[in-house]
Amino acid sequence: MATSTNAALCFFLFLLPLSINAATFQIVNRCSFTVWAAWATTGPRAGGGNRLNSGQSWTININAGATGGRIWARTGCSFDGNGRGSCQTGDCGGVLQCQGYGRPPNTLAEFALNQFNNLDFFDISNVDGYNVGLDFSPTSGGCRGIRCAANIVGECPAQLRAPGGCNNPCTVFGTQQYCCNNGPCDPTDFSRFFKTRCPDAYSYPQDDRTSTVVFTCPGGTNYRVTFCP
Repeated sequence: MATSTNAALCFFLFLLPLSINAATFQIVNRCSFTVWAAWATTGPRAGGGNRLNSGQSWTININAGATGGRIWARTGCSFDGNGRGSCQTGDCGGVLQCQGYGRPPNTLAEFALNQFNNLDFFDISNVDGYNVGLDFSPTSGGCRGIRCAANIVGECPAQLRAPGGCNNPCTVFGTQQYCCNNGPCDPTDFSRFFKTRCPDAYSYPQDDRTSTVVFTCPGGTNYRVTFCP
């Protein structure tokens, strides 16, 4: 028993240097229009935002061990000199410097850093709808990235259309069938609309099998999130 305990402790100490390193995220705007990039995490809670004109980029550091993290683009924003205003899509409480998640519709780059086996887990999600295309790729670590850049706004079903984006059915209808709040749920015609166009992206809240577990990188990997790739 003592031998096993010592071995486990040594293994933990071996991983510790990786677990204390922040991950660098470069956020790039390749859209032909201005976006207001946003990020937020839980555990520990943090966030921020920045205006990015077409072609501009912004680099942020996210603390290791961050869970519930996401990066997204806000569109159609207007802020005053105090950083207060609103956005057509992705608005986070009417402030430039986000400290919480954005309002649908918004395409999400989601991540959890230094988790099980010191792996980063990451995905692209359309569970909160879609406003701009995303590419979410590692810039180190030797693992593959993911992309969702279909014409979802232009082809959006009439029931889900929203100014500047394509909404998720939970926001529109608010039922268990689409929100999956009380037990298991299955794909729907609306989730299949998103899945067909972006096979690697989350299409509904319980779309785990094809959208999360296969996208991992070693802890300490750095990433690039590109809007309108």
